[in-house]
Amino acid sequence: MAGQKAGDWNHLLVTRINEKGKRRKSMKKRFSVLVVSLCCLLLIAVYSAASAAEEKSVDQKDIEKVVNALKGFKFGLLWYLSYQDGQENNGTDFSRFAIKRGYLTVQKEFMPWFSARMTLDITQVKDEAKDSKNKTYSNYDGSIAVRIKYAYGQFNLPDFAFLTKPNIEVGVVHMPWLDYEEHVNFYRCQDTMFIERNNTLNSADIGVTFASLLGGTIDENYQNNVTKDYPGRYGSMSVGIYNGSGYAAAEKNENKVIEGRLTLRPLPDIVPGLQFSYFGLTGQGNKDTKPDWTANLGFVSFEHQYVTLTGQYYWGKGNQKGDDENKKDGYSFFTEIKPLKQFSVIGRYDHFDPNTDAKNDENNRYIVGAAYHLDKPHKNMIVLDYDTVNYKQSDKKDDKRIQLTLQVAL
Repeated sequence: MAGQKAGDWNHLLVTRINEKGKRRKSMKKRFSVLVVSLCCLLLIAVYSAASAAEEKSVDQKDIEKVVNALKGFKFGLLWYLSYQDGQENNGTDFSRFAIKRGYLTVQKEFMPWFSARMTLDITQVKDEAKDSKNKTYSNYDGSIAVRIKYAYGQFNLPDFAFLTKPNIEVGVVHMPWLDYEEHVNFYRCQDTMFIERNNTLNSADIGVTFASLLGGTIDENYQNNVTKDYPGRYGSMSVGIYNGSGYAAAEKNENKVIEGRLTLRPLPDIVPGLQFSYFGLTGQGNKDTKPDWTANLGFVSFEHQYVTLTGQYYWGKGNQKGDDENKKDGYSFFTEIKPLKQFSVIGRYDHFDPNTDAKNDENNRYIVGAAYHLDKPHKNMIVLDYDTVNYKQSDKKDDKRIQLTLQVAL
């Protein structure tokens, strides 16, 4: 019995020793697996970090490439979005939403003395082509179209004598007058300026323009509080030669039109906002019959922090389209009262005679309106205006229009 017990104890002891050995082997195996797993995880983490760093480096390089590619570029947009309700001079009533203008501009400075500009003009086409039965057949009337407003290279020249910041534009360029007037009367979104409204000319053409400020620049206090546009201390000037058809029509004869503007600021230290301008052109209207086209315009303007006043008188013959060779004249007055930074009241009166040799064909236009400036004056704004035209011709009724316009500018 005692021998049997001794044998059982020996067997139990051997069994336990074997189990401990197995446990030790199992623990070693698990520890080895754990070490291998940790090493794999560490390798994966190192690889991921290296990949992320490499991707970040690649992304940074891509960003730097984009930034370098866009260096010297400027982008701009200008939209006139309107609702209009009224009556045309033929008695037709209208009520419509309209995209009056949509400009998208890209500018690039290649060198300090050379840059380029492209402006696309988005507008609704007015194409009322009629057949022999006076029926409109055009599919384009009312369509939204894109065309080029400006596409030019600009050479910036060194100052010379009385000329400050002179430059030359080549391509589809600014003509001398309307860009200047539109930077005194900032309400192009209401509608076109006086001589363009009466179908004399538009603002751009294919050709060459030379422009410059005169006698340095006006002091910064005036520029910051009134206007930074055309800041020549003693005025500015612009002269050029063009096809004569305007940017929205094809050239229909070989004649070239010469245009020029001279603006003088006689009292820059006493009355800096007072300027006197003359604009003139000579050439032929855009018809193969080559009708005579001349224009003369005298313009007086006064710009102040709280008020802008302008007056102009026009006389000439024919027009850009070459529709007629009539002698014509007219005058216009404009005011903007700015009692608050974000609020303006505007008024304008136009008188135009399309044929001075005929009687009772004049028209008188009256415009009143108010503007709310959403940020900077004359940038993003909402304009409400009433525009009416009284015609002396017995066969024409008065034009009447109330209009609400959102101007979006960048």
